[in-house]
Amino acid sequence: ANCKKKIVASCAKIFVVIADYRKESKVLGEKWKKGVPVEVVPMAYRMFMNRCAKMNGKAVLRMAKSKAGPVVSDNGNFIVDVDFGEIADPTTLEQKLKMIPGVVEVGLFIGMAAKAFFGQEDGSVTTRTLGSM
Repeated sequence: ANCKKKIVASCAKIFVVIADYRKESKVLGEKWKKGVPVEVVPMAYRMFMNRCAKMNGKAVLRMAKSKAGPVVSDNGNFIVDVDFGEIADPTTLEQKLKMIPGVVEVGLFIGMAAKAFFGQEDGSVTTRTLGSM
């Protein structure tokens, strides 16, 4: 899932993000507590989760809602959600995660979005441009 999303985003002439108010923050992880989604090759997920623990991350294998077992991506991989708390340096975190064997892609879209639109609880929309994110 993360891999295909990044491929599509990288092909876009202009990439925009649309999210709800829970993801709007000054620092990643400030409001959104479900963690960073990471697509991992199935045979490596336990080792990946252990490595995340050494990086002070709380990793959880994402489980399916309508079937037994974990969520499986379009590429046949698992999705692990890792809570690192507030992420001061997302670029470095992404690089460290990608260096772990078995990681296919990290769900951080650093520097890719030209603009972000956030739907608020009251139905209004706020926007942020690349320079202000």
